[in-house]
Amino acid sequence: TNIYSDILSGMMDAYASVISNNLNVVMKRLTSISIILMIPTLIASLYGMNVPNTFQDSPFGFWIILLFSCLLSTSGVLFFKSRNWL
Repeated sequence: TNIYSDILSGMMDAYASVISNNLNVVMKRLTSISIILMIPTLIASLYGMNVPNTFQDSPFGFWIILLFSCLLSTSGVLFFKSRNWL
């Protein structure tokens, strides 16, 4: 019975290792998604303050900031895809 106990213990450890690995993959994906969503949020919060900023008087200021935010988010997506996190 001692042999069976050792085999069962080894199987339980292997199963826990597989579950932990799956959890790590999910956590990497969720972390990369949250970082990608954080980039436009940070840009919008910086330009949303009640202080004079660079594009305040420009008629295309909104579109410039939106384009900048999309470019940074796209570069984040490409970076995480190159590392196989997405």
